[in-house]
Amino acid sequence: MATGSNIRTYFNGTWHDGDIPVMRAADHGMWLGSNVFDGARFAHGLTPDLDRHCARVNASAEALMVTPTVSVQDMVEIVQDGLKAYAPDAAVYIRPMYWAIEGGMSAIVPKDGGATGFAISLEEIPMAPPEHSATITRTRFRRPVLEDAVVNAKAACLYPNNARMLAEAKSKGFTNALVADALGNVAEAATANAFAVKDGEVFTPVPNGTFLAGITRARHIENLRADGVTVHECIMSFDDFHDADEVFLSGNMMKVIPVTAFDDTNYQIGPVTRRVREMYWDWAASA
Repeated sequence: MATGSNIRTYFNGTWHDGDIPVMRAADHGMWLGSNVFDGARFAHGLTPDLDRHCARVNASAEALMVTPTVSVQDMVEIVQDGLKAYAPDAAVYIRPMYWAIEGGMSAIVPKDGGATGFAISLEEIPMAPPEHSATITRTRFRRPVLEDAVVNAKAACLYPNNARMLAEAKSKGFTNALVADALGNVAEAATANAFAVKDGEVFTPVPNGTFLAGITRARHIENLRADGVTVHECIMSFDDFHDADEVFLSGNMMKVIPVTAFDDTNYQIGPVTRRVREMYWDWAASA
């Protein structure tokens, strides 16, 4: 079942209207989970950091021992061609995907240099309105380390853990979860990177190999520093988020999501959060 509407699928060298089948029962990715993807956005007539998202899906494939088959430039051009079918004011989620087709050693390892499946899904998904916000809670589930899971890839096999986090948060009346790493420090949210604002300065968990430091996260940090705001990438506790003046989440899907509650701590949608969103789209338009 699709998340969005007005879907187009790139597969086997051409664009198709609709959500078409792309995998077979015996494909390695179907039964052994060698699936990776990335997400970019088309909104306000812009595709911010599309090249970086295309580069990351290739890197993710390599992390799962899957052979990427499409260059970044070719992928960007394919996406841009597919977007021509949408209205200029449409909001589209762009999802390039790879999976291994052939198994190698013991069938478990993807075949070295074996056939690779590739597809791109375009779906219309609206951007959240500025007043949209999240509420977050803690979860007993944690981010794994590289020795336990392929945390250096945007891999589909990581997302059942995210689903457990979200389901637990929903059961407690919240919309997302703030997640610990193996040592008990804050890593990120279940579906996004996390930022806290205190006395006009911005704090975010330092990348420590347990979570993907997002492309949009990096863009926010760059924009904030260019605007003269001090940004700290550091070890953060849950108390640091309770003590914050503002909290917001950062991800490709909605770019900036203000947080209005963390368990029993409440926040306003503050000026830094609003400024981060404004700077992001100003940067995207100028780029």
